[in-house]
Amino acid sequence: MTDDVMVAIDAGLRKHLAGDRAGAKTDLLGLWARIGEDGDPLHRCALAHHLADVCDEPAEELEWDLRALSAADSLTDARVQEHHATLAVRGFYPSLHLNLGEDYRKLGDFEAARRHLAAAREKLDALGEDDYAEGIRLALDGLAERLG
Repeated sequence: MTDDVMVAIDAGLRKHLAGDRAGAKTDLLGLWARIGEDGDPLHRCALAHHLADVCDEPAEELEWDLRALSAADSLTDARVQEHHATLAVRGFYPSLHLNLGEDYRKLGDFEAARRHLAAAREKLDALGEDDYAEGIRLALDGLAERLG
């Protein structure tokens, strides 16, 4: 069965990747208005995660990344596997904490940034040995370098 909300989230992501950041943000915010704060945790997690990426202000980006983390905390493996059989919630956390670490760094809260960097690194074992995992590891190294 096709999950129309995940399809719409993917369409917003593709719009962003194609260079229409403002259009993606408009579409994704409209979708958020539809699903809301109490919607399906998978939808909220994915949508908030991608909404953070289209924000220009670090404080707004942080708000969306915090929403994504909160939604992940209420997710189950059974729910994410309805979307894709190979997914596990624990695999979401390295990226979520990486993004939060970067948000806090941009805002000058280096202590919080370092906490999220450490949390992301603690959860790296949830990732496989693929290009995605390598990208996360490289991004964490970059964040660590920017934090000194």
